[in-house]
Amino acid sequence: MRIFVLGAGGTGSLLAQLLERQGHTVWCGDRDVERAARFLGKKSKIEVKEANARNLWSIVRAGRGANLVVNASPAVFNKIILRATLRLRAHYLDLNSHLTHHPFKPEQFRFHKRFVAKNRTALVCSGVAPGLTDLLARRGSEMLDSVESVHIRLFESTESKDPISTWSADVAYDEAISRPRVYRNGRFFLAKRFEGREKFRFPPPIGETPVYLAAQDEVCLLPYVLKVKDVDAKIGGNDFERLRRWYRQGRLNRSAGIVRKRFPQTLTPRRVAKLIRRGRLENARFAAAVLVRGTKDDERLLLRWDASFPTLYKLRQSGLITTPIAYATAHLAAIFVKHFPRDLTGVVGPENLPADVRRAIIADARSREFHISMKIKRLKNNDEEDEF
Repeated sequence: MRIFVLGAGGTGSLLAQLLERQGHTVWCGDRDVERAARFLGKKSKIEVKEANARNLWSIVRAGRGANLVVNASPAVFNKIILRATLRLRAHYLDLNSHLTHHPFKPEQFRFHKRFVAKNRTALVCSGVAPGLTDLLARRGSEMLDSVESVHIRLFESTESKDPISTWSADVAYDEAISRPRVYRNGRFFLAKRFEGREKFRFPPPIGETPVYLAAQDEVCLLPYVLKVKDVDAKIGGNDFERLRRWYRQGRLNRSAGIVRKRFPQTLTPRRVAKLIRRGRLENARFAAAVLVRGTKDDERLLLRWDASFPTLYKLRQSGLITTPIAYATAHLAAIFVKHFPRDLTGVVGPENLPADVRRAIIADARSREFHISMKIKRLKNNDEEDEF
């Protein structure tokens, strides 16, 4: 397949290299060609064309001839890139939503009829969270007769002297200033930022840590597919605690815009290596948990999925210079491309993929360096939990 990756930053550059290893013909588009080349590395033969995600015709010119457009740019450009993809008559894949026109439904679904008319597929929100988390939630729901709730819990931690963007700085800022979406008793509503504090226990070595409500796309995807009453997403870790502290100090507001001192540009691999050598960046962790509560044969059960990913230290030992979130997201997106459902048409979320495709993606993810496990617990009437 001929694949055009738009946005060759920390995630897009690694994703392009993974797709090339799969045997695809790959080229990238980015506004800053020189910086994109630094992300790809000197040994990379992947071509980088100048393309501005704000300009539809710039994308069309750079992506001409592509069978698939992979949008690794900030979600604020989703609608422009979707229109450009339709002009190219190509398939489409992206990593997250911006939730602009409708606060509780991803903007990509507004293009469903247009992709059906072109007989093309748009697979949206196809990374780790959202992406893998949606697949695990759907898989858990299939193991139950009825579902009461789905809870997403994420852990993001960077041990560094200064603020460091391990993910797109623009995406991190957008999530920090956005109000969390929550689905309660069958209805959507907007919660206050950083509220809903709870103590959640992640697998070792993380352990128990406070988590808070966060703006995550899963909450606006799963209720349209699953018959569920409650869905929410919470994040913990020192990265999120830093954002919470800035918010309480009044340093996070939409009117002030993004402050680069707090949300610096994503580090190039060379810059990551330099900070590690200087001791400014020591380690980083990323983990996800998906809890599905429901009934099976009139018995209340809790299905818990845990997914852990290589730490920064482990990646460095393997000779890889990237961050855990970028590494995990790029690998999962590459797996979604590997199992891309070209026989479907229209806009499709991960939880809407055919069952055999969803299971193949989870199996592929498990075969990598990702540890994905599930536990089932029996819930008593007083909500005490017994391991099954």
